[in-house]
Amino acid sequence: MSYRDDQRQKATKHRDAIFRDSGGGLFLGKERDFVLKEPSLNLWEGIREDAKQYFKKYDIPWWKGGADDPTGHLLSSQIACLNHLYYVRQRKDVATSLLKRVQPQITEALIVDTGFVEFEYIGSKQYLPEKAFMRGANCTSLDAVMLGITSTGEKIMFLIEWKYTEDYKGENLYVPARAKVYDDLITCSDGPFVTGAVPKSFYVEPFYQMMRQTLLGWFFVKKGELNCDGCITAL
Repeated sequence: MSYRDDQRQKATKHRDAIFRDSGGGLFLGKERDFVLKEPSLNLWEGIREDAKQYFKKYDIPWWKGGADDPTGHLLSSQIACLNHLYYVRQRKDVATSLLKRVQPQITEALIVDTGFVEFEYIGSKQYLPEKAFMRGANCTSLDAVMLGITSTGEKIMFLIEWKYTEDYKGENLYVPARAKVYDDLITCSDGPFVTGAVPKSFYVEPFYQMMRQTLLGWFFVKKGELNCDGCITAL
């Protein structure tokens, strides 16, 4: 049994008791027992309304969700990320403790924008020459970002990518339109990749996503996004 199948069985088994929802919600046009009929219940009650307002305020689309509601899919990585991290937005003590576990030199967490965690982050301006610049859709974004300061005064941005049950088929994603956007940046002499890196080798998931986020983090440091001095990727 795959990890995804295992988690799907567990979610379905405990669905009624945890969510008070019998499942059978629609996903890709079909009723599924691992999809809630009331999608909002997928968000923890303690963050539910605030998180929905956050997504609405910043015009962030929900993965496979509606205009105002998240997906009811119990294995959604976006929902898992929010349920684990959203409450940290207003908890400096928890945010600081979390960042210290990743980088012990951190002395305190800093506000990113409106909290200690921001979601579907793309930066304050468009750094990558992609076709769109919208949080969570059609451009490179981070599931979440946090910011911390070290004992020596360095500001470090933490780039968080949240995975749950994703798997990848090894599909070749190299097409001219994408190559035009990323290849020159991959081979740039002062870029984040080693000299001699072959662009085509990055166009297979999950490396394709990691390549784009690495480039975005590079620009964050280069352009002083949030006045950061460095970036750390946390998967």
